[in-house]
Amino acid sequence: MNLFNFFKKDKVAASATPSNPPSNAQVNIEQIYTGCLAQGAYYIESNGEVAIIDPLRETHTYMERAEKNGHSIKYIFETHFHADFVSGHVDLSNKTGAEIIYGPTAKTEFACTVAEDGQIFPLGNVSIKVLHTPGHTMESSCFLLLDENGREHSLFSGDTLFLGDVGRPDLAQKAANMTQEDLAGYLYDSLYGKIMPLPNDVMVYPAHGAGSACGKNMMKETMDSLGHQKEMNYALNQKSKADFIAAVTDGLTPPPAYFPMNVAMNKSGIAGFEEVMNNGMRALSADEFEAAVEGTEAVMLDTRAAADFAKGHIPRSISIGIDGQFAPWVGAIIADVKQSIVLIAPEGREEEVVTRLSRVGFDNILGHLAGGFAAWEASGKETDNVNRITTDTFAAEFESGTSYVLDVRKESEYRAEHVEEAYNKPLDFINDWFAEMGQQEGFFMHCAGGYRSMIAASILKSRGIHNFKEIEGGFGAIAKTQVPKTDFVCQSKLQQA
Repeated sequence: MNLFNFFKKDKVAASATPSNPPSNAQVNIEQIYTGCLAQGAYYIESNGEVAIIDPLRETHTYMERAEKNGHSIKYIFETHFHADFVSGHVDLSNKTGAEIIYGPTAKTEFACTVAEDGQIFPLGNVSIKVLHTPGHTMESSCFLLLDENGREHSLFSGDTLFLGDVGRPDLAQKAANMTQEDLAGYLYDSLYGKIMPLPNDVMVYPAHGAGSACGKNMMKETMDSLGHQKEMNYALNQKSKADFIAAVTDGLTPPPAYFPMNVAMNKSGIAGFEEVMNNGMRALSADEFEAAVEGTEAVMLDTRAAADFAKGHIPRSISIGIDGQFAPWVGAIIADVKQSIVLIAPEGREEEVVTRLSRVGFDNILGHLAGGFAAWEASGKETDNVNRITTDTFAAEFESGTSYVLDVRKESEYRAEHVEEAYNKPLDFINDWFAEMGQQEGFFMHCAGGYRSMIAASILKSRGIHNFKEIEGGFGAIAKTQVPKTDFVCQSKLQQA
């Protein structure tokens, strides 16, 4: 019997069966997908034995599933040292006794098995074969599921092969003492030597999907046949190794600053999820909250919606809304995972906020404001707001050539279409350009929909810059107005960090 289950983490579970199941393997595969990280972990079970691939920080997800079904977690496979999230491998191993397995060359500060290339690990009626596939990182490995007859069934490709893309080869340069071109060369050898020869009906289960910073051209789908990827994935259709290297290194933007810190955490032992949660769930009165900030220089992180933040917030707090690409933006903006943080969260969502922060290694959470922003207002303490305007107001005030318009979207978005004469300064690099904005007499600011521009607004205001109007709805709303727009990039206006 072929069993296949697909689960979206924190979403309603749904089941789907591949249109072309590769075999009748006696195995159950569950993809546990976390949208805010665009990350896929895997629960693989055969005859009561379980392997977990690339687990998230909160281990109860896997343990509860195993206990409910009477399964035993035997292995924890890690495809590589993750940069974009903190894995729960050590904690899960400590709680279950499961063996942690990495591919060749991995070096850790905890007990694990460093497998040999081609080594096979039995799991119930099936087995998992290690394919060492360096390139994204040097220890990167894919795990090939073999059915009860030894036939190739599924490929858990980590960050080596995504759907529509491959892993970026620039994250491990320092650790490997190589250039990104060197790593791209290894990636080519791994893909064309070990992955491409596999049967077309093998199903590919990657570690990430669209929205992850670990690739640049990923599909929104989270599983696909290898045969389809061979047909449409640009990286698997290069004429030569040189062409491949040029293609996969083209257009790479600097990775988020927190990536190296997450790698270091994944190589060493870290605090358990429960400890982080206990600290983060400490409720602070308005006075205690204020004292915590003054005593520790903690960042005040406001995770409410952008519209609520605009109407009122604690002065010098930073807005990064929980309903968005929350964890990656926290990592990009705050950067130092050791930074102490106090939270202003939507009431009832404090646990969710702490959980999502822990996934990217922000463990130094001192507590949250009891009663949220409403309690702060009720205390009579100082508040601030953002001058947020509608697109109708913007259109009425806008004068081409005289009004300074700041577009904080990515360069690729700006190039596609933008307000005529607008300047492009991506939010990712705000620390490099924020000081310039204090010299402007006044300016308009927008992103695509208002999420990123509110982050930028909060940072500018926290640094004493208030001379701007943030546009509600961003470029998505501006595009529906008569404000002049262009897709022609004027190089004198395109300003990057």
